[in-house]
Amino acid sequence: MMQLPSFRRPVQNSPPPDQSSAVAAPRLGAGEHSRTPGRPRRRIWRRLGWCLVCFGVLLAIGRAILPWAVRGYVNRTLALNPLYEGRIGGVRINLLRGAYSIEDVRINKTTGNLPVPLFAAKRVAFALEWQPLLHGRVVGRVLMEQAELNFVDAPGDDEAQTGDGGPWLVLLADLFPFQINSAVIKDGSIHFRTYQAARPVDVYISQVQATVDNLGNILDETKPLVATVQAKGLVMDQAQFEYRMTLDPFSYRPTFHMGLRLLGLDVTKVNDLALAYGNFNFKRGWFDLVLETDVQEGKITGYAKPLFRNLQVFNLGQDLEEDGVLQFFWQALVGGATIVLKNHARDQFGTLIPFHGDATGATSSDLLATLGNILRNAFIRAYLPRLEGGQPVSDGIVFQAPDINDPLSPGDAL
Repeated sequence: MMQLPSFRRPVQNSPPPDQSSAVAAPRLGAGEHSRTPGRPRRRIWRRLGWCLVCFGVLLAIGRAILPWAVRGYVNRTLALNPLYEGRIGGVRINLLRGAYSIEDVRINKTTGNLPVPLFAAKRVAFALEWQPLLHGRVVGRVLMEQAELNFVDAPGDDEAQTGDGGPWLVLLADLFPFQINSAVIKDGSIHFRTYQAARPVDVYISQVQATVDNLGNILDETKPLVATVQAKGLVMDQAQFEYRMTLDPFSYRPTFHMGLRLLGLDVTKVNDLALAYGNFNFKRGWFDLVLETDVQEGKITGYAKPLFRNLQVFNLGQDLEEDGVLQFFWQALVGGATIVLKNHARDQFGTLIPFHGDATGATSSDLLATLGNILRNAFIRAYLPRLEGGQPVSDGIVFQAPDINDPLSPGDAL
């Protein structure tokens, strides 16, 4: 039987594998996974996260030790003056606001064993001002809360305390890395004291609210007196006190215009001062004071205007009982002079005292003009507790009209 041929599809031999392909794509071993494009990105983000964590830890450590470092720096800065030593309490820092504050600041004189500090404050805060940044200036502001300033008079320099010899503006600049452009004082006080008299003297201004603006002339104003100072308070917790000043902070020699006014002080509240420095006391009365000064390149001109209303210095029965012989006759002389030389229509004794001088030397007053102004107040026209136009010109300083009615005065408004 004849066998038929088989029709099978011929088997084609596959070509040998390309060696380059074998090298480019090797066979993966068991348990090995192919790399994906997302894995390098996850590794980068992981590293970045660790870097941020490390930076945050370092920042937290730095933030924790920064108050101690600042406190040490401030204490060293306050201790640079050999006549005064300074100490502070806690330090608080706000990096986001560019600010820090110092609590319980005290500057004491190192000689004399004085019971009061030259300066004390519950809190002193420094911060950047944001508005000047729009004008391309980086400046700061300082805030003082419950600040107290004490001046002490004494026969010897060791017991006296005036603050003389201390570079206080330089010290303030050292406490903040940027230029100070403004300052604010809240609930401050200023004291004049003496402990050498028979009765200690303490004459003070309390509840002081003050502002100092534009020390850096941020707006590049061309007028000569660009910075302003304003303050108000109560003298002996009772009489209204106002203060205004315009100044040129860039002048080589002092250049400013200043005015202050005190209205309605009960003179019996300063009897300790009158006894210590005048050897007399007041029985009753009210005191007003106006002072204006103009300083151009260190040359001083100005006037002071002290006014007493409804004043009584001498009382025969009381002074015979309380005073010695010499003080009795002195009280009688002072009281008699105030009665003879007062303006009877207004029941006011006063004068205008012109003065002039140099900021680096002595300042003198015109005695004859002062005596003449006493007579003018008594017999021609009474002075009023307001600025005198033209002596010097009162540009930039304005006080509201005074209202000084009181139970002891005739009731006329000045």
